[in-house]
Amino acid sequence: MVWDQVPGRRPGEHETAPPRIGGQQQFREELTRLRTGLGVSLAQLEQASQRQGKRLPPATVSNVLSRDRLPEWEFVADFLAACGLDEARREPWQQAWRELAAVSATQASVPAQAHAQAPAAAAAAAEGQAAAGAGSPTPAGAGGPGGAEAAAASPPPAPSPPPAPSPTAPPGKPAGKSPDDVPRADGGRWKAWRTRLAGHRAAVAVCAALALAAAAGVYAFDEHRKNGQQEEQREKEQQRQDKYRKEHCGTMNPALVTEAGGECTGVTDGLDRADVFGSALEPVLTAIGAENHRATRDGHYVTIAFLAPLTSVGSAGKAKDLTLDQFVGEVEGAYTAVERANADDGPLKIRLVLANMGSGEMHWKKAVDTLAGLPKAEKLVAVTGMGLSQQESVDAARTLGERDIPMVADLITADGFDTTGVIDSPKSAPKRINGLVRVTLTNAAQLKALGEELDDDTRTAALVRTAKTPNGTRDFYTDSLYEDFRTVGGLKKHLDPMADFFFDPRGGVESILGAIGQNLCRTEHPVDTVYFAAREKYLPDFLQALSRRSCHRRPITVVSGSDTAALDPKTLTALNQDGEAPIAVLYASLPTAAQLRSPGNSDHNLYEQFLDAFGGDHHGQKFPAVHATRGYWPVLAHDAVLTATTAIRNATTPTSALPDRYAVLNHLYALADGAVPAATGRFGIDPTGNRTKVPITIHRLGTTT
Repeated sequence: MVWDQVPGRRPGEHETAPPRIGGQQQFREELTRLRTGLGVSLAQLEQASQRQGKRLPPATVSNVLSRDRLPEWEFVADFLAACGLDEARREPWQQAWRELAAVSATQASVPAQAHAQAPAAAAAAAEGQAAAGAGSPTPAGAGGPGGAEAAAASPPPAPSPPPAPSPTAPPGKPAGKSPDDVPRADGGRWKAWRTRLAGHRAAVAVCAALALAAAAGVYAFDEHRKNGQQEEQREKEQQRQDKYRKEHCGTMNPALVTEAGGECTGVTDGLDRADVFGSALEPVLTAIGAENHRATRDGHYVTIAFLAPLTSVGSAGKAKDLTLDQFVGEVEGAYTAVERANADDGPLKIRLVLANMGSGEMHWKKAVDTLAGLPKAEKLVAVTGMGLSQQESVDAARTLGERDIPMVADLITADGFDTTGVIDSPKSAPKRINGLVRVTLTNAAQLKALGEELDDDTRTAALVRTAKTPNGTRDFYTDSLYEDFRTVGGLKKHLDPMADFFFDPRGGVESILGAIGQNLCRTEHPVDTVYFAAREKYLPDFLQALSRRSCHRRPITVVSGSDTAALDPKTLTALNQDGEAPIAVLYASLPTAAQLRSPGNSDHNLYEQFLDAFGGDHHGQKFPAVHATRGYWPVLAHDAVLTATTAIRNATTPTSALPDRYAVLNHLYALADGAVPAATGRFGIDPTGNRTKVPITIHRLGTTT
């Protein structure tokens, strides 16, 4: 995206076409005027050039533009591209450069031609004098042949001594002279001499003209050859750039990678192309690019990354557009927190970059390695988001933790997936994940609330679980749910040990879930409750299977984790329209949007402020209001980024106006209870990396009556 296309910038706010340029110095001055007029600092110019696979350090730019010569076009093209000018807007600059280059070439060729012609002219003059000396002496003065012009053009030859008289010479004739040598009274001999001199001069002129024509021809041929070479180089460069763009999501940003099937992964600040991660994220990426452009204008900023799976791959392995509102809303929520942080009067601004781990987080390593390898100039101080509770996210967290980069997770709920690191290490000797904190409620807290809800009931519960992701890696969310269902007092008491079912999503889910649903009708004790330790994306198929089992008229309740918040309530209504399939779903999570904004919530004003900011104008972009209230991903993403910005503000002091990641890491763990004014309610961070206060509500969908 070029700077003039950044939303929020008025058309024509800065003219990018060059004025009529009269010389090399003005050309260099206009390049500087363009950069400053667009608000691009030398540091930003270097960053932009690096994203395009080039390098324009501030020292190089200053040196080139201070030299008394026309810069090379390669430098000018890279400079203009880093300023955000696309190929069409660079064309007028290239035309101006060509004109100046042609003038420079002509000026350089004129002295060379003059030096080449001087020896030839001198030789011709000497040759003419030698010819004149072979005949009679030329009288000096205006009366001589050629008049004053000839006398001025060439000095008269020195007089010769008179020849000795010849004894055989006839009387009245000079000795040694033939009759033909005596000047005729009518001046015929002088006319012949002038004729020969004129012919000689004409020959010299013709030779000079031929020499000039030959030089012009050589110059024209050389220019033609150079133009041909330049055109060939331009074509090769265009081919190289086309190939590079194809490999990097249609951009010149090396941090973006086109994967097999066309999926785009990697890191962007929104200034590459707004559609790199699909059209669904285009509005929010447009807003991110515009906000970053404004936030980094004076160079006083730090960077926060949002790490998540932001693209999707279809069954055929081809990239497809992201259509789930919760994924798009998650990014919109994160952006809203950054925009709010930058709206205050503080001088330090926040730059947001998106790091896409790809569908199923399969490309997490490329995204994380890019973040971990960002140059110091990028000022990365925290990573938020962090994906879901699965193996890829654990590996990402450990990689970032080893580099002391603070992390604030928004959706991770698996027990032990925090600073303690017990998620994948023994509880007796856990391997700490330094810097990992989270803002949502744990699986243990959810199931404890559900256990209290069901403790007094008389139930027979089956357990349906999966332990793998579609990638074949561990799913710690479902592992954690499975363990809690079997250990939480108010839940484990209802379990039928013989009704424990397992499925692997890599083998397909529709048929196996149908078989499990039918098996629930064949247990020794009638099952009226199912503990569903699996992802919400499999829940609609499972509910469909329950409605089709042979005992479908038997009421049944499905109990699951907070991921269920993404379930469309209409799913149950459609399955039980005539009361033939009484199915209910029970889960514990944050309060609903209506509960969060009700007067009964002491922090309802914080949630109202979030909704107002979310629904506002974002550099000409609008986010659908339904995204903010459908599920909890948007508000949790907002609170995760808000937690990071709160730590950043606390780490900013008069002596440390630009905090680094170590200072932010310190202040994350220093956030006391109530220090974070989150939309879901005020909280702090405890020593294990979990939030100090989490509002929990039991949600029931459908009915068993």
